[in-house]
Amino acid sequence: MERLVSGHARINAELAKVIVGQTEVIEQILIALFSGGHCLITGAPGLAKTLLVKSIAQIFQLRFQRIQFTPDLMPADITGTEILQDSPEGRRLVFVRGPIFANIILADEINRTPPKTQAALLEAMQEHQVTAAGLRHQIEEPFFVLATQNPIEMEGTYPLPEAQLDRFMFNVVMDYLPEPDEVAVVVRTTGGQSASISPLFSAEDVMSFHEVVRSVPVAEELVRYAVQLAAASRPRQPSALPFVNDWVSWGAGTRAAQFLILGAKARALLKNRAHVTVDDIQALACPTFRHRVLLNYRAEAEGVRVDDLTRRLIETVKAPLRA
Repeated sequence: MERLVSGHARINAELAKVIVGQTEVIEQILIALFSGGHCLITGAPGLAKTLLVKSIAQIFQLRFQRIQFTPDLMPADITGTEILQDSPEGRRLVFVRGPIFANIILADEINRTPPKTQAALLEAMQEHQVTAAGLRHQIEEPFFVLATQNPIEMEGTYPLPEAQLDRFMFNVVMDYLPEPDEVAVVVRTTGGQSASISPLFSAEDVMSFHEVVRSVPVAEELVRYAVQLAAASRPRQPSALPFVNDWVSWGAGTRAAQFLILGAKARALLKNRAHVTVDDIQALACPTFRHRVLLNYRAEAEGVRVDDLTRRLIETVKAPLRA
């Protein structure tokens, strides 16, 4: 636990060499990493999404693979394929592993490829394995998919299937920087040689961090609160809130509550606490619900976003007394 807490400051210092600002984005990605969850990063092109993921892989000395998702990408280009190979026993089919067999996968612009290819990630993200020709090929641990996507309003994008979205722990939004930070980026990237990232941890350290995070105690009333928050986002239920029925087509499932608690445990450690509080759950509600709650046309017409709905849920659902 002490290594994780002290390492947090060192990680931020290393990332600050190449990333300006984006403090909340970095914290949420690290929480997902320490919890063993996958992360979806949404933002316009040119905001250093790819650079951030690559830098995190260097810090943890994890095998890194970048997959550029394009409209003509096929599932076998991700998972691998069987090829005919000569051997002393004759010709036989041999499975050649695809780029999915790494520790950190950067699925770059994942929503620029059709749903058939997007679905090639489903088994790997859930089971950490790939099945080809009836044989299972295990992916080395730890395994993370950090996917970047452009806003869905942009040309040439395909919406991700709900089943795949639900496998991502967080949907982190990377927005434009304030003017002083943007000036700092331009000065830094148009000057001399760029800074290099120093490795701080190993894959074994990441696995031990997962165990530490899961061992953090959490009160049953906080678990119940996380479940109630997720349940409150579902329309057409006997206890559904009026504004949820008005604005929501599909609410968050059980995975939302699971990831809320798991993320809250990791956040508590990063804040140098050995217990979870209400603030930890509420701070992660927006990135947890952002890609799980589907709004209807009425909400879009009224300019309501999922984050707005989530904040209203936090105001409405009664929280346990803060410690």
